[in-house]
Amino acid sequence: MKLGFEETQAAYTSGSQNARVWTETWVKTWAYCPHCGNQNISQFPNNSPLADFFCASCREEFELKSQKGKFGPAVADGAYKTKCERLTESNNPNLLLMNYDLKSLEVINLFIVPKHFFVREIIEARKPLAPTAKRAGWIGSNILLGRIPESGKIHIVQNRSIRPKDLVLEEWQKTLFLRQESLETKGWLLDVMNCVESIGKPEFTLDEVYAFDQHLGTLYPDNQNVRPKIRQQLQYLRDRGFLEFVGRGSYRLIK
Repeated sequence: MKLGFEETQAAYTSGSQNARVWTETWVKTWAYCPHCGNQNISQFPNNSPLADFFCASCREEFELKSQKGKFGPAVADGAYKTKCERLTESNNPNLLLMNYDLKSLEVINLFIVPKHFFVREIIEARKPLAPTAKRAGWIGSNILLGRIPESGKIHIVQNRSIRPKDLVLEEWQKTLFLRQESLETKGWLLDVMNCVESIGKPEFTLDEVYAFDQHLGTLYPDNQNVRPKIRQQLQYLRDRGFLEFVGRGSYRLIK
């Protein structure tokens, strides 16, 4: 894998059009499938509704978003209704996010958000387009990256450094258990995972997770039993090998 783009790959007068060609060509040439390890992923024809690439081996699909600066807490995406409807389908695409440098013409960061981290809680409706717009009333969506745990952001390239492929595949496999869960149950699970990771250390206590009860209560105002719900999610994560119980109200993230 090399990080540089080939300038001859694009010849548009528009910088954004050139960047699109460079980034898409780079993914098609160098990116591999993090699900099965297939060395290459293929590109869908232009203007495919929701996905840009697919793996010919395992049929996983991928949507690419690329930009010069780092991604913030929200990423603009397509139609809100379509995005929500696609969540329940088996071919809902995984999300590839790329940062690039136009001066050096190279990839800075490339990370993937597996589709099993997508729930309705991380899809936000944007304001409808104005009546004067060409698509008046159209409602787009934002993907709320801030609601996704760090374990759901798997770096292939990080700060111009290519991470080992076997480590990427291992990190992907670690959270595949989420695909067994319904959309309704995953929201709570992912938010507790986020809280656990934000503690910032591999070993933590139940009381440290309880410190997020007000935050979780705000996210789920209809739930009046936040702490029992926290314990339930921790037990599930323990049973799935995401963390382990080390005794006396203490847990450890499994690396």
